[in-house]
Amino acid sequence: MNPDTEIPAGIYIHIPFCEKKCFYCDFYSVTDISQIPLFMVALKKEIQMVSRVSLVFDTLYIGGGTPSVLDADLVAQIIGFAFKYFKILPEPEVTMEVNPGTVTLEDLTNYRNSGVNRLNIGVQSFHAENLKWLDRIHSAEQALLSLDWARQAGFDNVGLDLIYGLPAQTENNWLEDLERAVDLHPEHLSCYMLTRESGTPLDKEVSAGRIRWAGDNTLRGLFETTIDYLTRHGFLHYEVSNFARFTEADGSAWKSRHNSKYWSFAPYIGLGPSAHSFIEPERCWNHKSVQNYIRELQDGRLPVADREKLTREQLLMESIYLGFRTTKGIDLVRLKDKFGIDFLKHFHEMIADFEKKGFLKVTKTHCALTVKGMALLDSITAAFTNQDIC
Repeated sequence: MNPDTEIPAGIYIHIPFCEKKCFYCDFYSVTDISQIPLFMVALKKEIQMVSRVSLVFDTLYIGGGTPSVLDADLVAQIIGFAFKYFKILPEPEVTMEVNPGTVTLEDLTNYRNSGVNRLNIGVQSFHAENLKWLDRIHSAEQALLSLDWARQAGFDNVGLDLIYGLPAQTENNWLEDLERAVDLHPEHLSCYMLTRESGTPLDKEVSAGRIRWAGDNTLRGLFETTIDYLTRHGFLHYEVSNFARFTEADGSAWKSRHNSKYWSFAPYIGLGPSAHSFIEPERCWNHKSVQNYIRELQDGRLPVADREKLTREQLLMESIYLGFRTTKGIDLVRLKDKFGIDFLKHFHEMIADFEKKGFLKVTKTHCALTVKGMALLDSITAAFTNQDIC
C-alpha cells in the first residue's frame, strides 16, 4: 500500500470490561476484571498477528466496555504495542473512552502521557434522576470533575456522550443537559437517542410493559431540538448523532477522524472480543467472548468468529445508508464512478417525492437527508435499498 495515494486506515481496540453492565447497552462487555491479565497477553498476540496487513493508519480508537477500568500502565502498553507493530502515520488521532467514576486526575495525566490525544467521556446526563434511571455508577458532579481533570491533564480535544429519549423525558429536561454541555466548551458532542436493543434488559422491561417507551413524535421532536440547539451554539452537525465544535474563521471542525472512517468506507482493523474489521469487500468479526478470544490466540489462531465478502449490491446498499447518515449526504460522483449508477436518474421519482415532502435536499454532487428526513433515516434508506439498484 502506498501511503501517498491510499486512504489511511483506522485501528479500533475493544476493551471488554466494565465495573457494571448498563441495562440498555448491547455492546459486548463483562464485569469479571480477573480476566484482564490473560486478555492483555491475547491482545498483544493479536496485534502482532494482524499487523502483517499491508495498511497504514492515522487513527487509533480504544473503546469498550469501559477502557478506563484498565490501569494507566496497561493502556500505555496497548498504545506502545500498536505503534510498534502497525505502520502509523505522524500526528495520528488517538482516542480513548473513559467514564466518570472510573478515572482520577492522575489516570488522565498518565493516559495523556501514553499518547492519548482525544478523550471521549461517557457523561450521558447531568440530571441525577436520569443517571439513576440509566443505572450509571457516576454522579453529575463526577462528570464535571472528569472534564475538569481532563483539561488539567492537557487534553485539548474532548468529546462528551449524552443520551436522550428516556421515558417521560421532557424537552426542557433535555435542553438543560444540552445547555450544560455547551457551557463546558467540549470540542465534540455525541447525542444518542436511547434505543431498544434486542435482548437487553431494557428491551425485556419494555416488552413486559414495565417501562413505557417514548412515542415516535416525542423522539423526533427531541432529535430536531438537538440539532437546532447545537447548530445555533457553534457546533457542526456532521453525522446523525455527532456534532463538532466549529470555527468559522478557518472553517475547521473537531470531527472524529476515526469514526468518520466508518461512514466513508475507509478500511479499519478491529482488535479484541467482538471487534469488527473491514477491508473492502470483506468484513470479519471476532468472537463475542473473552474466553474464546483468549483461547484462540493461546492456540496461535486469529480469534475470527466469521467473515463475509460483500457483493456489489451489498456494497452499494451500504454506500447509500452510510451516505445518508452524514449531513453531507451521498457523494453522487463517487457513487457513479464506483458502481456505474446515476443515482438521481435511477431514483428520479422517489427523490422527487421525498424532496416534495421535505425529506431530501439535492445538488449536482450530493443527495442528503434534511433534518426532517434524518429523523426517518431507516425507513427512507429502506425505500431506496428495497428497489432494484443493480
